[in-house]
Amino acid sequence: MGPKRQSAVIYCEGSPTWNPDAYLADAQLHARAETHLAKDDLKSAIAASFSLRGSDSYVYHAIVAVTLPQVQHIVSLGGAHGLHSWYFGEPQPRADADPSNTEQTPSATTPEPKPPSSSLPQVPPILPPPPQPDIEAYLTIFNPANSASTALKNYTSNAKRGSLRHEIGSYLSSKRYIHPNLNLSIPRIKPSSPKPAPPNPYLTFLSWAIRNLEWAGPSPSSARGGRPSSHHVLPILMHHFGCVCPTHEALEILRAVAGGREIIDMGSGNGYWTRMLRDYHAFRAPSSNKTKAPSPIPLVTPVDSAQSSWRTTWVSDTLTADGVTYLRETRSGAKDAVLLLVYPIVGGGVAGGSEGGFTRGMLDAYDGDTVAVVGTQNHNGYTGFRDMTMDEFMEREYGDEWVKVAQVPLPSFPGKDEALYVFQRGPRAPLPVEENQTKPPNSIGQSREENT
Repeated sequence: MGPKRQSAVIYCEGSPTWNPDAYLADAQLHARAETHLAKDDLKSAIAASFSLRGSDSYVYHAIVAVTLPQVQHIVSLGGAHGLHSWYFGEPQPRADADPSNTEQTPSATTPEPKPPSSSLPQVPPILPPPPQPDIEAYLTIFNPANSASTALKNYTSNAKRGSLRHEIGSYLSSKRYIHPNLNLSIPRIKPSSPKPAPPNPYLTFLSWAIRNLEWAGPSPSSARGGRPSSHHVLPILMHHFGCVCPTHEALEILRAVAGGREIIDMGSGNGYWTRMLRDYHAFRAPSSNKTKAPSPIPLVTPVDSAQSSWRTTWVSDTLTADGVTYLRETRSGAKDAVLLLVYPIVGGGVAGGSEGGFTRGMLDAYDGDTVAVVGTQNHNGYTGFRDMTMDEFMEREYGDEWVKVAQVPLPSFPGKDEALYVFQRGPRAPLPVEENQTKPPNSIGQSREENT
């Protein structure tokens, strides 16, 4: 009997013929999807992009369980029922909390005062959504044709003081960090470039969601409301693309700090970040020379425990393994590779394990010198740790070993606040910052970033 025929890889559940290579290369299909999105027709845009049947009934499980038709109906409701309420003002006492009010009790002969307003729950008022120009300005930060730092500066400087836009820009600016001694250049890609940037369809769909759901970026006002859930669009994007969207800047930073070394995408999920990194490696590969063999494209290795399910998968070579075991035993600490953690789980409670155990375990098992983490940069507890951000954790527990070299914002789905962190140690870590050094010599935002 001959060898068994390998079954074909199914990259998208409910669409057996869909293939990520063909999809990413189909510029006309991307254009059709953008036409649907311009009409706020998410259902048709997703169905066209992933070759779904008109009768598609797949149930997307994330924050809620929904189908595409249900999500399209919710999109049609606009901002009704607080669906677009992302920003909140300072908490105000409840209207019935006036301490001067009194009430009689059956057994009392003297009035009994109500509790003071400070002891009652306070309600943060809902702020109106940001104007569309501010939303468009937010999206320019993540456009490959722009310098991200310059776009963020423009976003903030062109805002009226005291406005929501100014608050958002000031917040993102306070979080953004590039180590002054990190020699880093992020080339822009102009629209007229003969070699366009690799397609990033997640950014296209997320940009539509940001516009449609009226979001202009995270700020203290978006964190203040404590909104427990996001929006029904999110499960659709998560299942087809992933938890968080990569950007041109983030991918170029990862390539730069890797310096040609392998990147281990630990907890790679459906492989979207792996696919984008591979495409960027190929995009930046030197042109072939007849007299010289081309340099090998650096490896990106996806590793995942397969505990989560995704409707769409972007790579076919994900290694199914326990992360700690893989790093310690299979890779002997992976000393010569970069470790990438995209949206590391918090753990604990109903999720199982210990709170923060996933991230701690990876750091304990890793012997290399460069760790990149994609996760939340506020205290909503979505990734890594319940009560602290990744940089706070590294400073508290590894401050004498790991150096933060980068923290840049990512385009966050409405209500979220995400960033790419990079930490290094040992000889590869940049030298300490001199006290009198105020301007970085070769960092993002300087003239070198303007190269193309």
